[in-house]
Amino acid sequence: MSEQPGNASLTGGEAVVRALAAHGVTKAFGIPGTHNLEIYRHLAPYGIAHVTPRHEQGAGYAADAYARVTERPGVAITTTGPALLNITAAVGQAYSDSVPLLVVSPGMPLCHPRQPTGLLHEMRSQTEALRAVAAFSHRVSTVEEIGSAVARAFTLFRTRRPRPVHVEVPLDLLETAQPAGPVRLTPPLSAPGPAGPTLRDAARVLRSARRPAVVLGGGARSASAECRALAEALAAPVVTTANGKGIVDETHPLSLGVSLHSPSLQKWLADCDAVLAVGTELAESDLWSAPPTLSGTLIRVDIDPSQMYAGLPADLALVGAARPTLEALRKALEEATGDSGARDSAAAVRVLRAARDAETAERDGRWVPYLRAARTVLDADAIWTSDSAQCCYYGALPHLPVGPRGRYLHPTGFGTLGYALPAAIGAKTAYPHRQVVALSGDGGLQFSVQELATAAQLRLPLPVVVFDNGGYGEIRDEMAARGDTPVGVDLPSVDLPALARAYGGHGTRADTPEALARALSQALTTPGPTVITVTEETPR
Repeated sequence: MSEQPGNASLTGGEAVVRALAAHGVTKAFGIPGTHNLEIYRHLAPYGIAHVTPRHEQGAGYAADAYARVTERPGVAITTTGPALLNITAAVGQAYSDSVPLLVVSPGMPLCHPRQPTGLLHEMRSQTEALRAVAAFSHRVSTVEEIGSAVARAFTLFRTRRPRPVHVEVPLDLLETAQPAGPVRLTPPLSAPGPAGPTLRDAARVLRSARRPAVVLGGGARSASAECRALAEALAAPVVTTANGKGIVDETHPLSLGVSLHSPSLQKWLADCDAVLAVGTELAESDLWSAPPTLSGTLIRVDIDPSQMYAGLPADLALVGAARPTLEALRKALEEATGDSGARDSAAAVRVLRAARDAETAERDGRWVPYLRAARTVLDADAIWTSDSAQCCYYGALPHLPVGPRGRYLHPTGFGTLGYALPAAIGAKTAYPHRQVVALSGDGGLQFSVQELATAAQLRLPLPVVVFDNGGYGEIRDEMAARGDTPVGVDLPSVDLPALARAYGGHGTRADTPEALARALSQALTTPGPTVITVTEETPR
């Protein structure tokens, strides 16, 4: 690790903030509590702005979205015990979606006995609880160790698959001044690149393929230009996971968008003679089913070596970060022998799009007119945040085109509820001048509806579009498909626009796509959140 001079005695709280500032942190999300006040007192002097949500889970989702849109780690600060447990759902989501999230919390004192003593917020082991959902949980034992623990986190974020981490500082160290040592910084390293022979083999297979395909996941996010260039060089159709949405502009002639769930697309993928999968697990949550059996060669690009054996094992494994690996693969393609001949992939994409839309027309058609209307009033770089709601994974993910200048943030894999609203707050605080829209169902929104107060306090122009189907529509449909009588899925009607006004925001209803477009236009320029409720039974 590189170091910066400085051997002054600092409290543990100041050492934490000094380490964060040294790594370029300028914003943190969290709630002050009795045990973390020594951290909070140093934030402003070190130039770190703070956002206070109404629940620690909201802090985690906001920091997660901040990280996704800025490509810088998100930081959340909790206090001990229940506060730390409140954020664990957000940590689990960040782990699933490979988001660099740093959670800092106090912990029980160094000398705390194993026998419970009834201390405030006491629990058996915070570190064990967080190890279950994070990449690691590091409990420091000296003030000087704090800098190393924070640098360890940022080193993981830069050089390995980015995932959430937890740093715990015992209560007695937070308030005690000890020699803090020099500031520890991450080494000037980049993520690894690919190996030579396998790279040439992959290029040869792709060059000779008659039916190639490219599958992009969230791990390809930083390599948008390289992904497009490679797809065009191969004349290969591109399909993405939810986290890969928009890496290649979804209006591009080769783009199939987020369509891995389509039976037609899965059959096409199974019949391809070469599949290049970049930064994706090819997981059940991406495919909505078990991975198909591929007849061709699977080439996987991933920074995580263990991914080469997960789900569909790679025939050719290129271990490395997406951008340098794809750059190297593109050069290798220019030198590779073999020619598959001309192919009209754009025509094939049109056929596959039509088949996908025909398969989903009855299920998804209720949302498409509203999504099209919403898109007419949004800029190309608008940011959408999403929830685990039917209007999102059946509606916006496959049917709302996004390009590289925009973003669509969706909680995949772990599949939490309540993500959209606090995530929108995190994205909007990162980019106050960009349009940000939260999209949710009524059931999911009520997991974090209290964050309307946060958006109102910050006076963020923030539309929250809610498709109201009176509860948990997906579970209702699953129960019906099983022949069961729906139990516990129908929720009493809530006047969400009125609730938004009670929190200091605004609210309205949109009964037609045109009304939604008008409401969005106004909400995008009105300080504070605006809940726009769309009732799904409304005529299309």
